[in-house]
Amino acid sequence: MHDELLNQHGAAPARRTFSVTELSREVRLLLESGFPDIWVEGEISNLATPASGHLYFTLKDANSQVRCALFRNRHVKPNAAPADGLQVLVRGRLSLYERRGDFQLIATYLEHAGEGALRRAFELLKRKLEAEGIFDPAHKQPLPKFPDRVGVISSASGAALRDVLSTLRRRFPALAVQLFPVAVQGTAATQQIIDALQLAERVGSCDLLLLVRGGGSLEDLAAFNSEAVAQAIYACGIPIVTGVGHETDFTIADFAADCRAPTPTAAAELASPDGTALWHRLCELQARLIGIIERPVQSLQQRVDWLSRRLGQVHPQQQLTLRRRRLGDLSKTQRLLIDNLINTQRRSVTELTARLAAQNPFHRIAQLQLRRIGAARALARAGRSAWQRYRYRLSVLETHLTGASPSAILERGYAIIRDPRRNIIVRRTDQVAVGDRVAARLAVGELRLQVVDESAED
Repeated sequence: MHDELLNQHGAAPARRTFSVTELSREVRLLLESGFPDIWVEGEISNLATPASGHLYFTLKDANSQVRCALFRNRHVKPNAAPADGLQVLVRGRLSLYERRGDFQLIATYLEHAGEGALRRAFELLKRKLEAEGIFDPAHKQPLPKFPDRVGVISSASGAALRDVLSTLRRRFPALAVQLFPVAVQGTAATQQIIDALQLAERVGSCDLLLLVRGGGSLEDLAAFNSEAVAQAIYACGIPIVTGVGHETDFTIADFAADCRAPTPTAAAELASPDGTALWHRLCELQARLIGIIERPVQSLQQRVDWLSRRLGQVHPQQQLTLRRRRLGDLSKTQRLLIDNLINTQRRSVTELTARLAAQNPFHRIAQLQLRRIGAARALARAGRSAWQRYRYRLSVLETHLTGASPSAILERGYAIIRDPRRNIIVRRTDQVAVGDRVAARLAVGELRLQVVDESAED
């Protein structure tokens, strides 16, 4: 009450004193309310990964830095694991760690800084090509219902190709497949995809093309987000179905293609008819055809019976016999037509089955395995032959070396004369004088000799 009277009379306002905890809490509330959701780009340093699963690091640029915390239940973009020195884009809110009074950023999302630029470039290119009419639905070609040959543009060693081939074999084994192997990521991928599209159009053997690859980051899908590939797809005269990545992945190639499938497997399903459904449909049509053919015959037989009853005793026996014979011939002809149609369809199925068996990759694998076994045996034989040659050569060298050794020479009666005073080998008579003492080394033992005479022979 006293403070209020002082304030009414113009006295100085009452002073509020904060405790350290209160001050920290007030600052934290101001930061969290003022910066609830922000994006910050910088370089990671001092990364710490304790057993709790939370991540603590410093985000810095050339002049400043800020502490960051990324709790384990928060989202980190795939292929963007934090590491020291990594340039990242972080989304989060500002806060204050009250116990130490440290200003920090509580991160809720993290991705490589380059992905943001790639995503902006993707949107800019998409708008540009859309304005040019590359994605115009009027330009898109319909997919053939029953293609004879499908071209697959993909990596020859990728899982996407295996999924496509497995799906095509399951759905319609008789469908011919032609592979155009390309790199699906890296610097050479863009040009290889363009070359494959142009080659497929020049060859002209495919009714439909599948452009497929597995999932990946924006960097991995760069070839499918290039303007050159989109232009090549637009210019291609063969219908194209894309199946790039997962269901949530959209690329520029998907928008330019005649049809986009969410996965490589789905692309193969769009490109191939369902053989099982077709077989059931054929059986239904066959049953309907038999019914359509047999109903007129039955109707005619009923009419003959009715006419016969009307004619009664005056019916000409010969005319009745002829009509019955004609009806029998018609029935046989119709049955023969049905049998021929069934046999034709069976031969077609048999032929398609034989073609499928001839293209079975297991035969090729068996041949390669036989070649591998033969090569392994030849290699083993060559190794043994080389080993024997080297052993023989070593034996010969050992014999020569043994024959040339000093011990072998001494065994043949020779001696080595040495001047022990000068510690030299005596090879000529002029190296010693009469009266000098020398040592003669024999095969066994050594003799001490004195020179009593010397002579030189030419």
